[in-house]
Amino acid sequence: MYAQEVKSTGKPVKSLDEMDPEERAFQERIDADIKIEPKDFMPEGYRKTLIRQISQHAHSEIVGQLPEGNWITRAPTLERKAILLAKVQDEAGHGLYLYCAAETLGASRDEMTEQLLAGKAKYSSIFNYPSLTWADIGAIGWLVDGAAIMNQVQLQRCSYGPYSRAMVRICKEESFHQRQGYDIMMKLVKGTDAQQEMAQDALDRWWWPSLMMFGPPDAQSVHSAQSMAWKIKPVSNDELRQRFVDQTVPQAEYLGLQIPDPDLKWNEARGRYDFGKIDWNEFYDVLKGNGPCNKERMAARQKAWDDGAWFRDGLMAHARKKQSRKMAAE
Repeated sequence: MYAQEVKSTGKPVKSLDEMDPEERAFQERIDADIKIEPKDFMPEGYRKTLIRQISQHAHSEIVGQLPEGNWITRAPTLERKAILLAKVQDEAGHGLYLYCAAETLGASRDEMTEQLLAGKAKYSSIFNYPSLTWADIGAIGWLVDGAAIMNQVQLQRCSYGPYSRAMVRICKEESFHQRQGYDIMMKLVKGTDAQQEMAQDALDRWWWPSLMMFGPPDAQSVHSAQSMAWKIKPVSNDELRQRFVDQTVPQAEYLGLQIPDPDLKWNEARGRYDFGKIDWNEFYDVLKGNGPCNKERMAARQKAWDDGAWFRDGLMAHARKKQSRKMAAE
């Protein structure tokens, strides 16, 4: 998931009897699967939780262009360059959809970006890992976008209308991204010994960070219960992670690649795969800013923000001038 650690109210979930009439009516709408729209009543905790989640998701889409954009000029064929360029453009579009969705809750795009640059907001930990070889682009599409789809398909059922609707288009495009990555891996495993080794190396490095994308275990995710009660987050972290493993292991077997987990095995009784323990110390260390590429990613985002200041200023000046002319004409 691109929003891995979103804080809600931090308080126990209220029962309907504990709510005031307005809040109870709000919860009953959610329980009836009626979408909440921007002008509807919503508790302040619901609004703030959505802003945190949607903005973190948007930041992740924008920063997520960096590991792949680095390979556009180095892709092995013209066709691969064009495909990767289209994918990176899609990610930019996803960020814009999501910033727009967050703006319907009263958060400005400038404010959200400034919070990111000040370290008050985060993006997904997965984008703090380097893309060292062309096979990494395959692994990112196959695993990272595959994990994103696993979560984002569920977010189409999110209780907040603008976020839910944004996810419909995003999921369609992410499906293309996942297929593009798997196709790269397919070509590599059918290639030379060196290409096969490169594909296995990429899987070895991206497997565990991809599992971390879904966020902390449910037992450690104290804010999940409220988000699920509000149907901001329809499915728990652990369930999504399990579904991802169950879906991805057969794909790896088809490719002839080995999942880097000695504890991975099929559990006949559960009808699901058992898998090893995740190093959550690494996850939290990366979130704190100590990952391989944290400083590099934030420096690139800061530079883009600074370099675009003249354009934002120009747009605002034009908007003010246009408004002044409109008011004068009236």
